[in-house]
Amino acid sequence: MGSMEGKTCLVTGATSGIGRAAAVALARRGAEVLVAARDPGRGEAALREVRAAGGGRGRLLLADFADLAQVRRLAEEVRRVAPRLQVLVNDAGAIHMQRSETADGWETTFQVNHLAPFLLTRLLLDRLRESAPARIVTVASAAYAGVPGVDFEDLMGERGYAGFKAYSQSKLCNILFTRELARRLEGTRVAANCLHPGVVRTGFGRNVRGWLRWGVRLAGPLFLSAERGADTAVWLASSPEAEGASGGYFVRRRAVEPGGPARDAAAARRLWEVSERLLGPLP
Repeated sequence: MGSMEGKTCLVTGATSGIGRAAAVALARRGAEVLVAARDPGRGEAALREVRAAGGGRGRLLLADFADLAQVRRLAEEVRRVAPRLQVLVNDAGAIHMQRSETADGWETTFQVNHLAPFLLTRLLLDRLRESAPARIVTVASAAYAGVPGVDFEDLMGERGYAGFKAYSQSKLCNILFTRELARRLEGTRVAANCLHPGVVRTGFGRNVRGWLRWGVRLAGPLFLSAERGADTAVWLASSPEAEGASGGYFVRRRAVEPGGPARDAAAARRLWEVSERLLGPLP
């Protein structure tokens, strides 16, 4: 992978798992890493690890993606502290087996996994364009295949909610968002790609209950380490080999054609337009 000396990277979900491993790996390659975290204590612990890997560099920024006002403040803070931003890694995510709504009134999994990174990316696009060549990397998942398409008639799961269905739809949204974002960024030297990290041994499934929780525990030793799960994200963010790639879905550093619903250009455009309507005025 390439050197990241002189570059600034923002990594969301950086307190554990893939996000933390990616933040440390990018710091080790010389990047100034902005650690975006929800919890101050866990954020400080992650920052210490990032600074140890990166020669003392790194900064902690706080935001809870279940609160869009905090996402907007995060974008403002990034613009304040980072005159240049060459990499944005959208890793923060969640799965909720029981339906809940955020303070903004949207279903929690949909907001945290799609609306919040959509908003953050949109608010930072000007800084990324000014810093080009730049890269946007979004951690999606092969779980997108768990739904036949985006249910635009019931995005918030009000008519019928299932935790894995909501998660799968949000991961499909990650891929469609990336496709449409890449199309809109053509000619700007800002690339947008997403990836499936593999089945990773992290605390991500802590909201899972019942027999599924026991299943996760039993299968845990077979899962990938966070470092291996972060490998493709770090590669997309830093490797000269990934330069020029945009709009792709990657698995183990290789571009893979996703299933039909994830290739639906009309759905990708519609999702973008619906997301903008839900969020209100954007620059």
